[in-house]
Amino acid sequence: MDENSKGLLIVISGPSGVGKGTVNRKLLKDNPHMVFSVSVTTRSKRENEVDGKEYFFRSEEEFSQMIKDGEFLEYMRVFGMFSYGTPRAFVNEQLNAGNDVILEIDVQGGLRVKEVCEDAVLIFLAPPSMEELKARLVERGTEDEHSIERRTEVAKDEMRCISYYDYVVVNSSIGQAVKGIEAIIHAEKSRVKRSSDLITLLLEGCDNIC
Repeated sequence: MDENSKGLLIVISGPSGVGKGTVNRKLLKDNPHMVFSVSVTTRSKRENEVDGKEYFFRSEEEFSQMIKDGEFLEYMRVFGMFSYGTPRAFVNEQLNAGNDVILEIDVQGGLRVKEVCEDAVLIFLAPPSMEELKARLVERGTEDEHSIERRTEVAKDEMRCISYYDYVVVNSSIGQAVKGIEAIIHAEKSRVKRSSDLITLLLEGCDNIC
């Protein structure tokens, strides 16, 4: 498949509470050729979850073998907890089908993806301010004060990595954030290196005129 018909691999990262999930759901709703990457996890399947939809559910042994076989674009293992990873096969299948693939992963995962896939587009979703981010965490009502403070400190570390990303989009409103990401995708697809077929056609037209 030529590069013009392949989809884009889009990494969206940002601190907890910035609204990544809401923005991504809106992107998927508005863009039929966009898909959300399905991760592999070792946690148990919950009621009503379907293997291959919410996650690919695998055992720790299977996950370890997938690492050995190089089947992940990136993965994260937390001792005593669960493991998560982005499967190469699923992502490549979707890209080759012409779909744009969204990865919602943390900053370190995003940077690892960039190492193995230099064409990946890294977008950092940022809050309008740290004060606004903390207010959103409080408003969610799912965290105690200690957890909110811890997440705020983690967010500060993540914000310091913005310069390693290709783009930053401030999530002041869902609609504006989605438009910003869509504009980035449009611009990336218009880059010369992704438009070789169009350039060839234009040059052939020039030759015919001459």
